[in-house]
Amino acid sequence: MMWKEYSTSYLKHNRASGRSIMAAVFVAALLLSLLHSHAYNLWRDEINRITAKEGDWQGRITGRITEQELSVIRNFANVEHAGVNEELSEGAEKTVDIYFKNRRRIFQDMPLIAEELRISEEHMSYHLELLSRYLVHDPQDFTPPLLMSFYLAVLVIVSVSLILIIRNSFELTMQARIHQFGILSSIGAAPRQIRACLLQEAAVLSVLPMLFGSMLGIAVSCGVVQAAKLYIGNVSEKTETVFCYHPLVIVITILSAGAVVLFSAWLPARKLSKMTPLEAIRNAGGIPLCRQKHSPVLSVLFGIEGELAGNALKARRKSMRIASWSLMLSFLGFSVMLCFVTLSDISTRYTYFERYQYAWDVMASVKDTPIEDFRMTEELQELSGVQDVIVYQKAEEMCLIPEAEQSKELASLGGLGTVTESVSIDKNGRFQVKAPIVIMDDASFLNYCVRTGNTADVNGALVYNQVWDSLHSNFREREYLPFVQETRRTSILYGRGQEEKTLEIPVLAYVQELPVLREEYEDYALVHFVSLSMWKGMKESLGEAEPDSYVRILSDGSKSLTDLNRLEKTALDYMRAEYEVQSENRIQEKMDNARMIQGMKVIMGGFCVLLALIGIANVFSNTLGFLRQRKREFAMYMSVGLTPSSMRKIFCIEAFVTAGRPILITLPLTAAFIQFAAAASFLEPEIFWREAPVVPVLVFAAVIAGFAALAYYIGGKRLLQCDLNEALRNDTMI
Repeated sequence: MMWKEYSTSYLKHNRASGRSIMAAVFVAALLLSLLHSHAYNLWRDEINRITAKEGDWQGRITGRITEQELSVIRNFANVEHAGVNEELSEGAEKTVDIYFKNRRRIFQDMPLIAEELRISEEHMSYHLELLSRYLVHDPQDFTPPLLMSFYLAVLVIVSVSLILIIRNSFELTMQARIHQFGILSSIGAAPRQIRACLLQEAAVLSVLPMLFGSMLGIAVSCGVVQAAKLYIGNVSEKTETVFCYHPLVIVITILSAGAVVLFSAWLPARKLSKMTPLEAIRNAGGIPLCRQKHSPVLSVLFGIEGELAGNALKARRKSMRIASWSLMLSFLGFSVMLCFVTLSDISTRYTYFERYQYAWDVMASVKDTPIEDFRMTEELQELSGVQDVIVYQKAEEMCLIPEAEQSKELASLGGLGTVTESVSIDKNGRFQVKAPIVIMDDASFLNYCVRTGNTADVNGALVYNQVWDSLHSNFREREYLPFVQETRRTSILYGRGQEEKTLEIPVLAYVQELPVLREEYEDYALVHFVSLSMWKGMKESLGEAEPDSYVRILSDGSKSLTDLNRLEKTALDYMRAEYEVQSENRIQEKMDNARMIQGMKVIMGGFCVLLALIGIANVFSNTLGFLRQRKREFAMYMSVGLTPSSMRKIFCIEAFVTAGRPILITLPLTAAFIQFAAAASFLEPEIFWREAPVVPVLVFAAVIAGFAALAYYIGGKRLLQCDLNEALRNDTMI
């Protein structure tokens, strides 16, 4: 009861210190709520984008699966649900989508399911992109996607850093009460009671600001999502970007905010309760000068003022550690984030936009329409502004290649089994290789035949006879080898899971040039290009192709956004009269990509700014909050002849070191990251340095330095306006 009355009396008569703590707790709770809410929304949007595009399945098995075998799958302990995917199933060939209770066991359980059903692992597939968003990665993949891990690490660092905002407020308030608690300790107050008193005050001051800050953080997050929707647009054409929230997020936010408050108050309370009564009464908790330590660099650069500044910084190194780490992490995060996004932008531009800039101008997906049912090819070709139109469809098949028919170049490297592990061997010793089929409209296929120097004929396939030499080249500067010997005049194909039902088709020629399409083909796959007429005779044996057809349109030279928008609209007006169509044009997609990258910079930059604010706030707190302790220090300097101009110089040196040290430490780390990232992506460092975000990084550094200088300017001005002689006569002000 006595401690409750003491705390109530102190809070009533010291409203200013209470308000500073409440403000710090409010800001910390607001930022925690904003971070958790925004991170949850980003995660949900990413999940929605993936599921809208590819479905929400986790594992998939394809084969002749009976109802009894389907029941076996469903009865596995970790299987939550399993069902037949009717769109991908054909006759007896079933595709089963599997959902797991514990996603982290999927890579252990899927092989067990396949073994139970006696199905080879090549008939299994994992939804790797969706699983990676739940931080589930293939244990055999030594280079898993780490984007979500990177975002989570940033979130954890920022959340932990928020402790530093309020810890300093508690510490400064408690330091001012050392003398009081020394007296209470001398009359019998136990350390446990002192800690309980301080934590009780922290709880009283923090409850309402914590709740209001958490609620406001949710509102701000909702506003950010709406602003991002206006700026970036929806995350997917099939999904709308909306603000979403889960009750667990607010529970985590309040619990983490409460833990932050208690931990921040407990640290200085524990330190204060350990002081002896004599130390507390004499108020010996000030900052002693470290006379025994030497600062050679500052001494050489700035003389005696540098030595004194270095001495003061070392004496306060523990209290300044918060500011140093916050500033260093903010500058490191900002510079690394900008460099990472710049590298990603360069890579995307080189491998996609510049690679395919002459391959397409407008791309349309005709939903649930086989190529033989699409009858507008000629009309589209005759549209104003159109140079060329290709209509095509894709099918995923397999091909059998006898080992002896590998190319000599491939065999010299050890054969297909050495270059890649993605192929298997059938009972007759033949390689089972993926053979994607691209079905082109007859006119486009004949043009492709002529362009590659072959006889125009729709009754046969053109085979892209190239395989990536991954042993002697990287993915960015690939070197290719012939896949098979070109004496082979037929190709043996079969549908996935239908090894016993093969089809042998004639090969017109082997080519090393791809048709002008915006398509990426799998590595170590033997791609077949066939005409629509040829496909009509093949599909009964191989099964249906993918459900959608694609229309690639090249303009006749009109490359402006206005021209492509007009061409896209005209083409869509024709096709939408009979078909469900989605489309995009090259320039608009490039602009959308730039907006997404800019939005990523804004979001990640905002996190870095929060870290910088934490560091800057601690610089101000330390500079202004320790004026009382530093009065005696500067009074001593004045007594031995130090002039006000020299004291100003000391403050300037301290500001320079406070802001400069994190920047100087960060720059080589950032340079090392750039070299590593560029090497990992096989990008020449010179290419990056030509587009390096030097100006934003320098501006960020200048802002940090400017605020540090402002804090020391205000602190120095206040200190020099005080009566320093009075400090020498008061022995309690240390």
